Amino acid sequence: MSELSERSGVPVPTVKYYLREGLLPPGEATGATRARYDERHVERLRLIRALVDVAGMSLARVRTVLATVDDDTLALDAAIGSAHTELSPDPATEPSVAAQERVARLVRRHRWRVEAGGRHARALAAALDAMDAAGQPLGDDVLEVYVRAAADIARADLSSMGGLTREGATTYAVLGTLLTEPVLVSLRRMAQESLARRRLSGATTG
Repeated sequence: MSELSERSGVPVPTVKYYLREGLLPPGEATGATRARYDERHVERLRLIRALVDVAGMSLARVRTVLATVDDDTLALDAAIGSAHTELSPDPATEPSVAAQERVARLVRRHRWRVEAGGRHARALAAALDAMDAAGQPLGDDVLEVYVRAAADIARADLSSMGGLTREGATTYAVLGTLLTEPVLVSLRRMAQESLARRRLSGATTG
């Protein structure tokens, strides 16, 4: 177990706790007090820690994700979808019907294989409502630019997941989504600043 703890970066007491809670499957017994753990246990621990430490999920929500990962009757995309769904909290206020219908049209138009009334869609609808309320409505033309950019990013993300196990792919999806979001925000702000400076410089020079 000490080797498992070292390889996964999870303290031994935490590993024991996950074993007791049934989140981590037991190792192969090699003696009265010893067991053998393999790479699958390392991947499972990394996934659990990603869900708990990075995503901030409760153990109840972690169980939901792990149950989907362990369900071999479901395709890998279902396991990843379950993890992503748990990442999106329910919006503080129910989005307007108009915003939800707008998102539903977007989903149909781009043939996205997502639940039109799911948690992600409702979060997007609530965000559009918030922009409207702030006097900064997001036009369809700009929204389409965002959609295309998001699709390109998603393709880049998924292209890096080839050959991974279910735990590995789900862990990658969770960590990749959460850890790269600050990268995307920073890049957007840097690009806006650069473009604004270029335009201002051109206007001043002209």
